[in-house]
Amino acid sequence: MKKRLNVTDAKIIENKLFLEVSESLSDLNPGGQILVDSDHFSFIYLLENSEDYTYVVIPEPIWGSLKEAHVHNMEVVLTNGEIEMELTHFLEELEYIISNIKGNTNYGKAMVEKIESIF
Repeated sequence: MKKRLNVTDAKIIENKLFLEVSESLSDLNPGGQILVDSDHFSFIYLLENSEDYTYVVIPEPIWGSLKEAHVHNMEVVLTNGEIEMELTHFLEELEYIISNIKGNTNYGKAMVEKIESIF
């Protein structure tokens, strides 16, 4: 099973969105790709190292902050309080995912409704 880092909070500071996790970020690099977990209403940003991928789970309560970052074209940074990592291609991937989900019941009616109501 893939390692999962759960985003617990989001803060906007100096036109950057900081997504906070409590786990270690050492030896991880941005993967530049976002997936969707429509069963758990989450976006999944991929981190990688030489051996495997790690999932950064961004649950629905954080989506309002994602929208703010999207609207204002903010840099998105993952942090655990010690390390800060820019999540490359985050906004482009988010835009692609959102446009793909809107009106697409393949993601499930509830997921589509949540995306359309927030984004």
